[in-house]
Amino acid sequence: MVKNCQTNQLSLLDLLKDLRPKNNDFASFNIDLRLRDAISQAIKDCPHSRFQIAAKMSELLGVEISKSMIDSWTAESREGLYRFPACYLPALCHVVGSLEPVRIMVDLLGAYVIQGEEAILTELGRLKEQKKKMTVREKALESVLLGMKK
Repeated sequence: MVKNCQTNQLSLLDLLKDLRPKNNDFASFNIDLRLRDAISQAIKDCPHSRFQIAAKMSELLGVEISKSMIDSWTAESREGLYRFPACYLPALCHVVGSLEPVRIMVDLLGAYVIQGEEAILTELGRLKEQKKKMTVREKALESVLLGMKK
């Protein structure tokens, strides 16, 4: 864990990691049902019909996607070849306006899905942290250089 050297406090990301459930069980990586549920819910919450979703995904992907394919991918009774292709997930999330299916996958890896202002604030914080580290390193090198000149 990264602690702030001056205040001995955990960073916000470290606190969030501590709150995240630990996935030490390899069976927890079998997310088929959870992913199907998330995709189904995202489709239900979307104002577009399954026909419209299929058409918009087809347009984005350059591959024919049908309503029956979406139905097969989201049916709990279907397995194997009927799993939702991961390579189609960005298009689906874009069309239905939900990142929840991606979050399910990313959570297993201990990562976060952020967007919009959160993403910019995160990058800004990362850059500020790098700047602090570079300043500390710069001062250390200047100190070494001064010691060499004496």
